[in-house]
Amino acid sequence: MIANQAPADEYREVAGRFTELVEGVPDEATWNRRSPVPEWTARDVVGHLVGWFPGFLAGGAGVTLPRGPGVDEDPVAAWRTLSDGVQAVLDDPASVDKVLVNPHIGEVALPRAIAQFFTGDVFMHTWDLARATGQDETLDPQRCAALLDGMAPLDELLRSSGQYGPKIDVPDDADVQTRMLAFIGRDPG
Repeated sequence: MIANQAPADEYREVAGRFTELVEGVPDEATWNRRSPVPEWTARDVVGHLVGWFPGFLAGGAGVTLPRGPGVDEDPVAAWRTLSDGVQAVLDDPASVDKVLVNPHIGEVALPRAIAQFFTGDVFMHTWDLARATGQDETLDPQRCAALLDGMAPLDELLRSSGQYGPKIDVPDDADVQTRMLAFIGRDPG
C-alpha cells in the first residue's frame, strides 16, 4: 500500500498495531461489544480475519497456515497464530517466487497478494476493533491516503462485491482517515 515498502515490513507494521489492540482488550465483556461493522462484535472482527484468509491462501497458493484455537475460545491466541504464520510466509525468501492464482484476480505474486488483500483488510479492521474496544482509533494517515487512492477507481467494483457498505457523506475538507473510513462505509462519527 505504501510505495517502496516491502510486503513483509508492511505486514509487520500493520499487524503489529492490530496485535496491540487484540492484546489490549481488557476482558470478555469487551470482546462482545458491537463493532462499527453491522452485526459484528469485537470478537467477530478478529474472527473475520482469522476465518477467511487461510482458505484464500491455501486455495490460491497451496500455502497452509498454522491453526490456532478458535476465536470463540481464545481470540488473542487465534489472531497471534494466524498473524505469526502470515509473517513467516512473508519472511520466507522462497515466497518471492510463489504465485497466488484466483479466478477473480488472476495470477498475483504471493507477497503482493498478501499485501493487497490481507494487509489492507487488517488495516481497515484495525479501526473497527479499536472503536469496538474503546482503544486508540488513530490510523496512519499516509496508509489511509494510499488505500483510499487505490480503492477510489474501483468504487463500483468494490460496492458490487458486497464487502463494502455504501459510502458515508463527510465534508470535503475531512481528514484522510475520516474520508477513507467513509469510503468503505464506516460512519466515522
